[in-house]
Amino acid sequence: MCGITGYLDPTYQMRSDELSSILTRMTDTLRHRGPDSSGTWVDPTVALGLGHRRLAIVDLSAEGHQPMRSHDSRYVIVFNGEIYNFTDMARHLREKGHPFRGHSDTEVLLAAICQWGVAGALQRSVGMFAFALWDRTSVCSI
Repeated sequence: MCGITGYLDPTYQMRSDELSSILTRMTDTLRHRGPDSSGTWVDPTVALGLGHRRLAIVDLSAEGHQPMRSHDSRYVIVFNGEIYNFTDMARHLREKGHPFRGHSDTEVLLAAICQWGVAGALQRSVGMFAFALWDRTSVCSI
């Protein structure tokens, strides 16, 4: 079971390295949830970051590393769980022209969100999972 973390500095006072340090400490506390790898991602323009601890089960390659960006770089996701029908979803998405680097359900979910939006992707997903998603085109006003 993976571990996901996130941090938002509503004061916009933290530097990227400070946010990265906080996220690294947060993800380190979840090492027991994902001993295979860890990663962090920070968007300094909105003082937001996501972190992930990985327990590799479906896609054992580095292509399943998280946080993961969508192919168009609009979305960034951290994901825990399993989408049982992700191979069927991937087939439909390939038919619509979506390329895949790896074989993870996380990458399929990102492509599904790009294709059908969050609600549409979730309606098509069968499984049990949790995720945090950042839309890099959204404007955050706190």
